[in-house]
Amino acid sequence: MSEPKDDMDRLKEEVARDLHLDDDIKRRGWENMTSREIGKIGGHMVKRMIRYARRSMGQGGVARDKGPVRRP
Repeated sequence: MSEPKDDMDRLKEEVARDLHLDDDIKRRGWENMTSREIGKIGGHMVKRMIRYARRSMGQGGVARDKGPVRRP
């Protein structure tokens, strides 16, 4: 795989490694990966970004909408 350019590229390549797709990417290149493989990487990236965001906000669970603000 090539040298990552930014945080998203680093995350994408990290997820690809975790999913054991890095060898396929080296062999075939990103442009020859299937939609299914790319979707799998993207889906795992989103899950990780949500996890990171929750951690940085200090929340372990799901953010809940408290509904509209009511004023007297």
